[in-house]
Amino acid sequence: MSLLDESTWHAAVSSDGWVKPTGGDAAVKAPATGEEIGRIGIADAEDVARAAGRAAAAQRDWAARPYLERAAILRRAGQLWEEHAAEVDGWLVREAGSIPPKAGVETQTAAQECYEAAALASQSIGELIPSAQPRLSLIRRLPVGVVGVISPFNFPLILAIRSVAPALALGNAVILKPDPRTAVSGGVSIARIFEEAGLPEGVLHVLPGSADTGEALVTHPLVRVISFTGSSAAGRRVGELAARHLKRAHLELGGNSALIVLDDADLDLAASAGAWGSFLHQGQICMTTGRHLVHESVLEPYLERLAGKADHLPVGDPATAQVALGPIIDERQRDKIHALVTASVDSGARLVAGGTYQDLFYRPTVLADVTPTTPAYAEEVFGPVAPVISFHDVDEAVALATDTPYGLSLGILGKDVMAALAIAERIPSGIVHINDQTVGDEAVAPFGGVGASGTGSRFGGASANVETFTETQWLTMQGAIQQYPF
Repeated sequence: MSLLDESTWHAAVSSDGWVKPTGGDAAVKAPATGEEIGRIGIADAEDVARAAGRAAAAQRDWAARPYLERAAILRRAGQLWEEHAAEVDGWLVREAGSIPPKAGVETQTAAQECYEAAALASQSIGELIPSAQPRLSLIRRLPVGVVGVISPFNFPLILAIRSVAPALALGNAVILKPDPRTAVSGGVSIARIFEEAGLPEGVLHVLPGSADTGEALVTHPLVRVISFTGSSAAGRRVGELAARHLKRAHLELGGNSALIVLDDADLDLAASAGAWGSFLHQGQICMTTGRHLVHESVLEPYLERLAGKADHLPVGDPATAQVALGPIIDERQRDKIHALVTASVDSGARLVAGGTYQDLFYRPTVLADVTPTTPAYAEEVFGPVAPVISFHDVDEAVALATDTPYGLSLGILGKDVMAALAIAERIPSGIVHINDQTVGDEAVAPFGGVGASGTGSRFGGASANVETFTETQWLTMQGAIQQYPF
């Protein structure tokens, strides 16, 4: 049975009866070809208001259901991701420009996120605390109510389901606003999976839309928590709006992550790790290796190996050929990437590999003779670009790595693991990988960055998810009414 039969969703924005949106609809296009592969409903503020009301009403019954029932629905959702993986993978390849292995990681992770979330439903939800009064005093965790999730285009399934699944498991209703460019793989598929898994109507709504739709979601009074993944600029706007309306916003934002290659690193393995970190999914990942910091004694051999990798990686349509890199998501993003590369070369950087494109297919690019002010080094590129800079000693490497507003992920490559750990202690970063590149995520691990990369580890792992998607309540009980002086 097809999970994503277009006749079911082409004008739909909500799992609550698949109602027709008031914002019209838009084409779903394959970036590799420009072909229209479907149409998706586009929500507006009116749709958000309607969904928020329905979600708030449905949430009370959902939270009151036995935890065993909520857990069973999450487990069933995990099984359905596995059963429908091939179909969802196909949409990720066509709609998001993913190569098939990357698409497979997304569906596998979606299943794992649901399995881990199922276990959340039976987590301890409180603790006894001492009291100076003759009473029972305890802390308990309660669902926040309605959670708004805003997710991006690059890993559309993972970056939505990692918030949707735990929020549902903990008794919340969810309104998901996926990026319209990947609204099928990152939105409709989630609604269909949970519909098939038996989630009650009204608990989950999927509302693709513009920035105005996102603003309506952030500001609606019934939406108490916002889980946002996207650029730092957009995240700042979301955070400001949420603060103005006195609600929590959990922000996972951009990055410009450093990979430090020490003088004793195995250069063949280091170049392989560096290429994967910079070129996976066309560099369209918040954790992408955006800066290669290489010890001066191994700079040239590292550059030679990294450029060799870039020159030999095939680029093309992942739906029709076995390639390493697919298309950039759209022309606007491609042009931003190329402008940064061009400006970097104009400012003195040396183009060692790549720097060219055809349609939306951008060649993996390596830049040498880079300085801290080189545009493609100083800014988040969000494309397949590897700027390489040298350092003289550890102190300089630490200074270079910390000279950024971001603090998402860090990789350190070298034989002396304890020396690498000592370096990591000096660099603020939400994630550190020793002897690995910067891209990595697991459903059981807390995920998040510091500085311009966000508000810390707000996703992943039981404790982070409980903290994110519940409220803390202090509750006391005593056998009789306390007598007071007046």
